[in-house]
Amino acid sequence: MWILRSFLLLALLFSSLFPLPAQSSGVAGQGQARLSAIEIYRIGRNMEAQNHMTEADVYYNEAIRICQDEVSWNAATRDTYTAITWALNRQQKYADVITWGERGLRLYADEYRVVETMGEAYFYLRDYERSLIFMQRYTNASPQGERISVAYFFIGEIFRLAGKNRHADIAYTTAVRLEPGIALWWFRLGSVREALGDYPQAVEAYQRALLLNSNYREANDGLTRSRNRQGNAD
Repeated sequence: MWILRSFLLLALLFSSLFPLPAQSSGVAGQGQARLSAIEIYRIGRNMEAQNHMTEADVYYNEAIRICQDEVSWNAATRDTYTAITWALNRQQKYADVITWGERGLRLYADEYRVVETMGEAYFYLRDYERSLIFMQRYTNASPQGERISVAYFFIGEIFRLAGKNRHADIAYTTAVRLEPGIALWWFRLGSVREALGDYPQAVEAYQRALLLNSNYREANDGLTRSRNRQGNAD
């Protein structure tokens, strides 16, 4: 009996910390508005940001289920394909992102949230050519988009991997201008500037990375190298 009571107590504690969406909890229609798939996705994303990946997956799976139901009921909207590609992307199911993204873009060719997500999926599938096409399509069509800084970062990554450091410099510079609070992005900018021999600017970028993360060993190493090379050049 005590085992059952312990289980029920744990279940109540979990539900109070991580309430399930209305569709799954069975309370929809009792005065509580239904949550959309995008709203459910965002709950999962917030949990993932807190390192609660198991709980996040519950919400991602629920968002995916709702979207699939909407498609089967011929009730799919732009948000349907946006939410399902976002959730699948967070679960690293990149081939599925492409499949659902293509379906969505056949109906909504200008749904640029899906375009950007497909760019990410192609990147992680190492299809850098297609990734660049989708990321540039997004930046050209949606310069004020929610993911514009991320798109420029991925463009920088693609150019860096291709050895096109001057192009990568431009893309990373745009990314950090739009969103200056990510240490990795400043580190990447420093690395391509260092590769180009632009040591003063590399020093500046590495310093910005270290201001955001003082324990960033690679940025500290890059800073030391660039300072030494700058001194030798002088």
